[in-house]
Amino acid sequence: MRPCNGGCPVHARRRRASSKESCTRSGRRDATRRAPHRAGTLRLLALALSAATARAACKATTLEFMYLQGDAVHAAIEDDIRADLAEIGITVTAKPVDKDTLNADMVAGNYDLVFSETYGAPYDPHSYIKSWATQDEAFYSALPTAGVDRDVLAAKVDPIFADLDDASRQTKWTALLQEIHNEVVALPLYGVRVPSITRRDTLSGYTPGAQPFDYGIHKATYVGSGSKIVKVSPGAQGGLFTTVGRLDPHGYRPNEFFANNFVYESLTSYGPGGAIEPALATSWTETLSATGDTYRFTLRTGVTFHDGEAFNCAAVKLNFDHVFGPPEMKDNHNWYGFVAALKDWSCDGEVFVLNTNAHYYPLLNDLTYIRPLRMLSPAAFVGGAASDPYTQNSCPTSWSFTDVTCAGVTALAGTGPWKLARRETGGVTYTGTDYDASGQDDLVVFEKNANYWGGAIDIDELHLVRYDTAAEVETALKNGDLDAVIGKGILSPTTVKELAADGAYEVQHGEESMVSTIIMNIADKDVRKAVVHAVDKNAIVAGPEMSGFESPRAQLFSRNSPYCDVLLTPAMDYDLAAAKELNCPTDSGSTSTTPTITTTTKKKSKKED
Repeated sequence: MRPCNGGCPVHARRRRASSKESCTRSGRRDATRRAPHRAGTLRLLALALSAATARAACKATTLEFMYLQGDAVHAAIEDDIRADLAEIGITVTAKPVDKDTLNADMVAGNYDLVFSETYGAPYDPHSYIKSWATQDEAFYSALPTAGVDRDVLAAKVDPIFADLDDASRQTKWTALLQEIHNEVVALPLYGVRVPSITRRDTLSGYTPGAQPFDYGIHKATYVGSGSKIVKVSPGAQGGLFTTVGRLDPHGYRPNEFFANNFVYESLTSYGPGGAIEPALATSWTETLSATGDTYRFTLRTGVTFHDGEAFNCAAVKLNFDHVFGPPEMKDNHNWYGFVAALKDWSCDGEVFVLNTNAHYYPLLNDLTYIRPLRMLSPAAFVGGAASDPYTQNSCPTSWSFTDVTCAGVTALAGTGPWKLARRETGGVTYTGTDYDASGQDDLVVFEKNANYWGGAIDIDELHLVRYDTAAEVETALKNGDLDAVIGKGILSPTTVKELAADGAYEVQHGEESMVSTIIMNIADKDVRKAVVHAVDKNAIVAGPEMSGFESPRAQLFSRNSPYCDVLLTPAMDYDLAAAKELNCPTDSGSTSTTPTITTTTKKKSKKED
């Protein structure tokens, strides 16, 4: 059934899983259906009168719901939530916006409700909570509105980082997670798994990665005929792929996680079940203490960068010097605790030595992050191996600091399984660090790294293809123009379910690590609680928007995340009676005459580059 978009009766949406009727976006029934008979009309009128009477005793609240323009699933869920909240007298107005506006308004607080997701593995819960004190996520604006000091809350993670005892850490994490849960700033909706759809006639052996944007296509085998070229529509941060961005290793947006992961690597990698596995370091030793830890990394030998430069300890130190050396650079990356824990680093022969200023238990985990630290060839730094971190820093040239000059990079050379060959936009071909000023790639071509230390790669070329709509992606996959669709936010769950039933495709889902949530920038805690209990997330997950693929969640973090497999109370579950009692108290003797408007306009923050 098509989603209702405002004018449809609430009860029509409730029957969406079984009713043969559907609502058009204008709120009228499908023109192919006959009008309901007189008895049905009287029933509708009675229901409408009942709803109006109920709303008369409710606090009249209007909430602005912001979501990414063009996201059909979120638009449909917003419609469901609008209908749910109408039952307790809350009016919701939709605010679809582009990605840049979404990012800016989330930080500035120009919303009441907004879709969000936790970071997932390997960032949850520690780096996600730590990031709330930086101008990056919706929590940055929502916590102060709720009367919560975000800096104090984020600082409560630090003593957990320094705790040497795992059981003690679990106790502290449980207490902090419960404290966050009690503030009711987020409405958890459902767990998120990353889907992959591959054509059986061209690809075999693809396995979903352990991180949400770990698309390990280099491990797959080409089983088609002709040239070993695989065409993919990859899931980007905003859903449909538009560009790989600058593709430099030490920046952020518009770079895409998955593309940087193709090209660059770190000392450690994140494996199944959260295992920390060797990457550019083959082994390490840890000397831990309350006053600081020492790690000694034995580096992989015989590895070369894409430009032929040798990977060695000097290269590792150079990358650390640029990303974390100048104080302004450390401050720029302070959204995760790893940065504050760093004391110094050096080379002892070909052993990389890293010291911290206090115990920091997630250090090996944090080294697996796709950004901001992955290894770049020394020859790709401005100034080469002697590059100065202050006057020739590898940070993007659009960044601006007082004591650091961002010079960018001269080449895109990592040690990863794929090397950038070219990109095309509007018929123009770009190579190296050049790309179209529009910030759009029609086609990005990667060549296999024939000297990859991780083993021979069967696929010769990987082509990332841009499409304007999900329908175009689906058509291309079915007619053979695409070999794979990998990542979330591209095809709807309904389409994925249909493809899973077709023997021509292999459909897989990675392990759940993220949770889709709604962040509430609402001062009145009772309103936040009412929203939580009024939203029927079970119906949303079972309905056409999700096709039953995911599972409803009542806690902010997936219980698959470290230290998060705990039961938090009270449950953030659907309870219409409780929602009505909060927003439409039964002892109310009069109607509300003054609306409670929670929308607050605040100054916008600088957009992240």
